[in-house]
Amino acid sequence: MPKISPELLSVLRCPVTGSPLVQDGDELVATAAAESGAKPRYAIEDGIPLLLPPELLAAAASAGSDQHDSARHQPGQAASAV
Repeated sequence: MPKISPELLSVLRCPVTGSPLVQDGDELVATAAAESGAKPRYAIEDGIPLLLPPELLAAAASAGSDQHDSARHQPGQAASAV
């Protein structure tokens, strides 16, 4: 289980509630409940917290990274600023 450093945890906030996050195993958990009454949970993959709200995380996973890569490299399209 990757441990998130205390320094990083001190600045991370839940994107749904704005509350601080605490580590619980392989997830980060908001310290305040969302409107639904549940505390949002966020996965940690390869030591990186995935701080997307659940509905956006599902959309990102279903889109797949290959779609993003092919759109970025199509000729005739302007590159987006990052």
